[in-house]
Amino acid sequence: MGLVKLFIKNRCPRCPHAKQIGKELKAAGFKVQEYDVETPEGLAEASFYSVQATPTFIIEDLQENMLADFRGVVPSVQQIQNLLCPTAGRSN
Repeated sequence: MGLVKLFIKNRCPRCPHAKQIGKELKAAGFKVQEYDVETPEGLAEASFYSVQATPTFIIEDLQENMLADFRGVVPSVQQIQNLLCPTAGRSN
């Protein structure tokens, strides 16, 4: 399926909504990893992806190739689902 990496911090006005999107994705069965950029682990991961704005969503495939990123904005659950499952809901 793939992976969603979510980068947040405490004093971020859009981060509560981003966290809610993360919870909805988890409830739908998607793998979501949340990183607080104010912790050493979160900062290291953010540095690896050159994250400079929060919230940031990094969407990866099963081979950890980046499919998309949303930096400083909150995408919809549907946008992320379409990236991770591009054929879901389509008929042949």
